[in-house]
Amino acid sequence: MNMPPVVKGLLLANVIMFVLDSAMAMFGWNINLSAILGLWYFKHPLFAIWQPFTYMFMHANFTHIFFNMFALWMFGRIIEQVWGGKRFLIYYIVCGLGAGLVQEVCQVTGLLHEGAMTIGASGAVYGILLAFGMIFPNERLFIIPIPFPIKAKFFVIAYAVIELIQGVGSNDGVAHFAHLGGMLFGLILILYWKNISTSKYSLGGGRNFWIDNGTSSYSRGEGSYHRKNEEGFFSKLRKKFGGKDEPEVTVRYMNDRERDYEYNRRKKEENDEIDRILDKVRQSGYASLTDEEKQRLFDASNRK
Repeated sequence: MNMPPVVKGLLLANVIMFVLDSAMAMFGWNINLSAILGLWYFKHPLFAIWQPFTYMFMHANFTHIFFNMFALWMFGRIIEQVWGGKRFLIYYIVCGLGAGLVQEVCQVTGLLHEGAMTIGASGAVYGILLAFGMIFPNERLFIIPIPFPIKAKFFVIAYAVIELIQGVGSNDGVAHFAHLGGMLFGLILILYWKNISTSKYSLGGGRNFWIDNGTSSYSRGEGSYHRKNEEGFFSKLRKKFGGKDEPEVTVRYMNDRERDYEYNRRKKEENDEIDRILDKVRQSGYASLTDEEKQRLFDASNRK
């Protein structure tokens, strides 16, 4: 599968910054990029206004950047194919900024030492993991060394619980609360996108396919197209955060009865095809799709 442009750009940006930072240290140049671009506590003398953005492009060592970039490549390319580049980039940046904000709040409240500096794309990457779990909740993942596959939704929940436990009970120098912050802001943004319009993420009045797969049912009568939401795992989670259920939507066409019937018939066929593709993803994984099916899914995600 071709690398989508935003993921490719983010990978290059992170690698370039890591190589540049390492080269400066190797040649003994008197410039510490991590100290300049990493995120310091806002009362610290080294804090600068650009750091909440630039810190997510800096990494401490090869292991740090390798696992972050591997997760970005593995999950981010799929999310970008489904959402499109613009929405994915907005999501990535919001998760990174949110992670930094949570880190600052933890320093204000005393949970973390005020002298700590934060670097790394982990907050944004954890947001991507959350998005993957919400888009493909039943996708099975093989996690070394666990000898059996785990559904994505359980993998995401387990990761969040582990980060919370480690954040409260350990002092290992890892920004666990920033990771949780990336997931939290990712969840808020996803719920916001879903809530701002009753049919914003539909295919011309059709299926909401990019979140909570399999939670919508459809019926079409003469001159109308109807969508009724059903509850899924993340729909219930959404309620716990105070989100309102997306109302039933009926689009009626009153002017030209025959023309509207043809329009609804064509839209129904398109939505049935997307349903079929998503069912295939849930059963066999995204990699099982043909190039044509991937393109259909990508085109549908960019259609307003």
